[in-house]
Amino acid sequence: MKKKNTQKSVKLHVKRGDNVIVIAGNHKGEQGTITEVKVSERRVILEGINMVKKHIKPSANNPEGGIIEMEAPIHISNVAHVDASGKATRIGRKKDENGKLVRYSKKSGEII
Repeated sequence: MKKKNTQKSVKLHVKRGDNVIVIAGNHKGEQGTITEVKVSERRVILEGINMVKKHIKPSANNPEGGIIEMEAPIHISNVAHVDASGKATRIGRKKDENGKLVRYSKKSGEII
């Protein structure tokens, strides 16, 4: 049985729209943009990466059925944020001049 995350607010190091690099697994070294974050499962879906074939039964929307290709989720521990130089970096949080919490690259120091 899968264990669900019961915490109300989870801080993740990635968000939808971030450019990330896969650091482990079959797609190691590939870069992509996050299209969806599944917080409860701690997984992300990257655009064009980890493509799988799925068999679809015929339905009203798809009367033919068939095989489609779609992106499968990747665990967030297997992706790292990419900085401007194209290398993997860790993310930190700090307050800016206005007191707002912003994310920044630990390698280059630039605000994301």
